[in-house]
Amino acid sequence: MAITEVGVYAHLSPADVEALGRELDTIRRDIEDQRGSRDAAYIRRTIAFQRTLEVAARLTIGVSRGRLGWILGTAALATAKSIENMELGHNVGHGQWDWMNDPEIHSGNWEWDMAGLSAQWRYAHNFRHHVYTNVLGMDDDIGFGVMRVTRDQQWRPRLLLQPLQNLFLAITFEWGIALHDLYSERDRAATTEGKHAQTAALARKIVRQAGKDYVLFPALNRRRWRRTLGANVVANLVRNLWAYVVIFCGHFPDGAEKFAPTVVEEESKAEWYLRQMLGTANFDAGPALAFLSGHLSHQIEHHLFPDLPSNRYAEIARRVRALCDKYDLPYTTGPLLRQYLLTLRTIHKLALPDRFLTATPDDAPETASERKFHDYNAFHADENSTGRWGLRSSLRAVGTARA
Repeated sequence: MAITEVGVYAHLSPADVEALGRELDTIRRDIEDQRGSRDAAYIRRTIAFQRTLEVAARLTIGVSRGRLGWILGTAALATAKSIENMELGHNVGHGQWDWMNDPEIHSGNWEWDMAGLSAQWRYAHNFRHHVYTNVLGMDDDIGFGVMRVTRDQQWRPRLLLQPLQNLFLAITFEWGIALHDLYSERDRAATTEGKHAQTAALARKIVRQAGKDYVLFPALNRRRWRRTLGANVVANLVRNLWAYVVIFCGHFPDGAEKFAPTVVEEESKAEWYLRQMLGTANFDAGPALAFLSGHLSHQIEHHLFPDLPSNRYAEIARRVRALCDKYDLPYTTGPLLRQYLLTLRTIHKLALPDRFLTATPDDAPETASERKFHDYNAFHADENSTGRWGLRSSLRAVGTARA
């Protein structure tokens, strides 16, 4: 069912895969060589803006008396929390700014404004997810352990409730991520004491986080503490929903492929690059939407170069798209709403047993493998305008043949 040979699925020869890898290495070197004062100014400006916005939001909530002031303050607080979560916490945690040697903006020191511990997230996300992206049984982010997003996952009766589980996960996303990361850390703990230590560390973070938003700030506005408490609850809810949408649209729409564990056996760096390109998806965004999403509208570029500065993803994307054209590979992107609706379709469809589903386990919108092309080998003898007949042309030809 899942892809077992990445190069074969992509219709690239081993030489082509290695050539693609060298070109992507060149992009990495170019950006690393160009990093400097412009990038440092960007991240410091972003931190200053986020903190100023949060202070202004909390003051507006605290001093305003009318509903409009509360709405504006709460919206600003939700925006500030989203920026801290996506553009700061997530990207700083990837080490995108470690090259600056600034302790405040170093991946090992930043603790983000959400329930989970940054240290636990870094192992579950930076290692388990980014190294083994969409590899079944190795990437715990495939469905986050609670949802079925590929037919390679066995159907169980509890999945009939998957649409409701999805809604619950969206609302409580920061708490779901916190538990997800804790379980990952506990799995690698060598002793019972180590497992307990990880649990205790998360419990302390939750107490601090909940105490700040739901006790401290309401207490500072004693006469109208309910107003402040409500604003914090709503701001966290909006931040959770936004983070959920961004993450799901980057990993679960059509075209974000899944892989069998055998693909990582003796996997080269070039093959790893190719797997990242095939296993992720972007959504279309202008500068403001990209900023609010932590530039994860460029999920493909982020997975190729997770430790390069996020403000560089737009220029990296132009070069990656050119490579997709050169090697006749799909560049999976689309409007945000479309990508999310495709994700919802997969979540709702796979709540059902396989016998109610159409297409085959090797050739469905949410699940594909190299076997989907077995009846279309004649296409491989032709070439298109790029000089190759690659995956993009093959997908188009299969779709035309079925029409």
